[in-house]
Amino acid sequence: MGKLQSFFRFIIVTISLCVLASCGINKSINNRPNISKYETAIPKKQSVNDSTFFAGNNFLTKNKQGLWELYVEGNPLEIGLITGLLSDSLMYKQEAVFFNKIRELVPSEGKQKFLRKFLSWYNRKMYKHIPEEYKTEIYGVSQYASPDFNAIAPPYLRALYLHGAHDIGHALQDLALVGCTSFAAWNEKTEDGNLLIGRNFDFYAGDEFAENKIIAFVNPSSGYPFMSVTWGGMMGVVSGMNTQGLTVTINAGKSKIPLVAKTPISIVTREILQYASTIDEAISIAKSREVFVSESIMVGSAKDNRAILIEVSPKEFGVYDVENNNQLICSNHFQSSAYASDNRNLKTIEESHSAYRYDRMETLLNQSKTLNPTQGVSILRNKNGHNNQAIGYGNEKALNQLLAHHSIVFQPEDLKVWISSNPYQLGEFVAYDLNTVFYNRDNNPSTQSLQNTPLNIPEDPFLNTKAYVDYEAYRVLGRKIEYAIANNQKLDNTVLKTVIELNPNYWKPYALIGDYYYKNKAYKAAVIAYNSAKTKEIPTLLDVDHIAKYLKKATRKSNK
Repeated sequence: MGKLQSFFRFIIVTISLCVLASCGINKSINNRPNISKYETAIPKKQSVNDSTFFAGNNFLTKNKQGLWELYVEGNPLEIGLITGLLSDSLMYKQEAVFFNKIRELVPSEGKQKFLRKFLSWYNRKMYKHIPEEYKTEIYGVSQYASPDFNAIAPPYLRALYLHGAHDIGHALQDLALVGCTSFAAWNEKTEDGNLLIGRNFDFYAGDEFAENKIIAFVNPSSGYPFMSVTWGGMMGVVSGMNTQGLTVTINAGKSKIPLVAKTPISIVTREILQYASTIDEAISIAKSREVFVSESIMVGSAKDNRAILIEVSPKEFGVYDVENNNQLICSNHFQSSAYASDNRNLKTIEESHSAYRYDRMETLLNQSKTLNPTQGVSILRNKNGHNNQAIGYGNEKALNQLLAHHSIVFQPEDLKVWISSNPYQLGEFVAYDLNTVFYNRDNNPSTQSLQNTPLNIPEDPFLNTKAYVDYEAYRVLGRKIEYAIANNQKLDNTVLKTVIELNPNYWKPYALIGDYYYKNKAYKAAVIAYNSAKTKEIPTLLDVDHIAKYLKKATRKSNK
């Protein structure tokens, strides 16, 4: 929580240097897209049951795996309005989860008020960097936003700001919301010689944030139809594929806390997905946008039968294209020559778990002569460390950190995609065929799932083990210990013993117990716990330094 306090100090200093009224805030607050050229009449919403709705040819339904399937078509305003109309309840749940998380991190009403003022100032130029088309969609969906959150910002501005939340989560290094890993393989590396792409989207904002995933199938009046994995109110793209067999996925890079919001990454990738059919077209679109955080965009192309990384940041632009190779790996550091001497990127490689996950992915890819979607899913679900070492469930060094919002596999040539269902990457991977969704489907609204059931990939057997049950119990106890430390509460020793037994190979329960004992001045017990933590696979240099620092302090105090 100390780094969050540092962020607030940053806000205070920044705003102190600016006179808010003179920073263009009024223009930002009052800016709205020009919707006069669009038809505003939309079909009436009809309910089949509590999980299936339709409006004209558009529909929203929940499948048996718990994924919401949304089909929407039309011009930008129609897409926004109909998306909001059909998914208003999901949008409400997502906003509630997100803003409750903010309240949890910032419980002070005074600081919350200050944060709202900061957001107005910080996002003052965002509207200049988002294409009118997407501002129109966001405006449309915002018409169905709940007034319950108007104290934070009015609906349109709130919806606009939330499209930058992903970027801000990346930039705020202290919140550690992300640690994604992805791969691409082609030519002789895949069974059919065609491109295969897989990724884990490890953006974590609480378990509830991932409960209502939406698989959106969007058929816009201009550009290419596409699918993406999203959530209520989100019109940008974090993982998706269009009908040209072009895919986009995003991985965070190391960023400074930026001084002003510009184009959210999810809007850049949305534009690429809607308007690019080749790698060169994707690069051209990415170059035309100014971003405010660092990000790797993996672009896969059926037409090019390969994938590349577009590495963007506020000051640099690089493209990483492997030569004489048939696979590409992406974690959370940059690989192009543009960042070869970038100190922030070099620090990420040295201090974070990004390089470890990169190497682990490379090892697993090399263990298979050729890959198919089922093998790709198996790699994304892998929970072990180097040499197949058990490093504890939930370890950030694992490809599967057991916190993913979603995991996804693409076969762009065949327009097929597999998407994980809850929990994490462990549930059944649900298959979809974009040929069927967009070209061979009855024009009437569907009350049936769009999935291609025979192609589904079964759930991970780990779900039915005692180890999984223990891991979920560990997460509950771990949060209990964290709360006790933060609020000076005493715990029964059986709680401390049990949390270790539930996840014995993981470093974090030992470190948590060390922190608990240190806080309660049981220094000898803290020393034992910290020494035990040191024997485990610790993910970051920051964590290593924390344990070393408090082990030294506890040792000194225990000898007095």
